[in-house]
Amino acid sequence: MINFEVENSAGNQELIEVPEGIDLSLMEVLKGSGYPILATCGGMALCATCRIEVISGEENLPEPQDNELDMLDTLPDAGPQTRLSCQIKIGENLNGLRFKFLAE
Repeated sequence: MINFEVENSAGNQELIEVPEGIDLSLMEVLKGSGYPILATCGGMALCATCRIEVISGEENLPEPQDNELDMLDTLPDAGPQTRLSCQIKIGENLNGLRFKFLAE
């Protein structure tokens, strides 16, 4: 199992477990876990309704690609740890990471 933590805007933390080998994005897992993600762009990095902050473990994630960076550049409150969860694939590299859900 792949385990990571997500903190919501109220500061509550939830441990999420996902089976290994699942072909989903972090956005899809968060949406399936009840997080209010609109995903109006369908995961194409065009709406930022799935944005998160990487609290710890950022070094385990691949660098954001141009389409994600372009969208993040349009957000006035995006910091260096802000990512779009639709652009992060579920994999063993997420084990132990901590995220904060920002799109509420």
